[in-house]
Amino acid sequence: MDRQPSQQSRPLMPRATAVWLIENTRLTFRQIGAFCDLHELEVQSIADDEVSPGIVGYDPIANGQLTREEISRCEADPATRLEMAETDVPKPIARAKGPRYTPIARRGDKPDAIAWIVKNYPDMSDGQISRLIGTTKSTITAIRERTHWNMPNLNARDPVGLGLCSRNDLDQALLKAGYTSTGVESAPAEPAGELPPSPDS
Repeated sequence: MDRQPSQQSRPLMPRATAVWLIENTRLTFRQIGAFCDLHELEVQSIADDEVSPGIVGYDPIANGQLTREEISRCEADPATRLEMAETDVPKPIARAKGPRYTPIARRGDKPDAIAWIVKNYPDMSDGQISRLIGTTKSTITAIRERTHWNMPNLNARDPVGLGLCSRNDLDQALLKAGYTSTGVESAPAEPAGELPPSPDS
């Protein structure tokens, strides 16, 4: 059984921190849940916008609770668990407005993968994409509707090539969405272009 954080080590604003980790890292739902003292299924529900929809992500790097090195360490090994950074600096109050910090090395991966899926497989639901990639439905909707903050710079890229999911996981998701196979080989990145509307809309 995974060790849950003590009350003392529990991050400030755990659900908001979970949202930020879902959107900005490759950590698994289990790793995020262990750090935020949330059940893995609750983290998945947050990603699906079924729990606390519209919650604003809270950056644990900016507030001193995590380091980029610690996140990278755990991204490289799903079996590891995040450890709270030691700091004497008082934790700041979460900002409700303003741009969200996105690591340069990671910022394009998940949106690019979403753009690739909705461009090639528009009938895949937002919930299926969310579970496959590990992102929020609001992000998927923004890319489908071309309102994502970084839309002009998105390049549709195969999520398997990005290491966000396995080919088998993608094939299984496509079968559930009514497709017989991927039918699209991995290709060099290309502009996202016009994206079909969400099948949920």
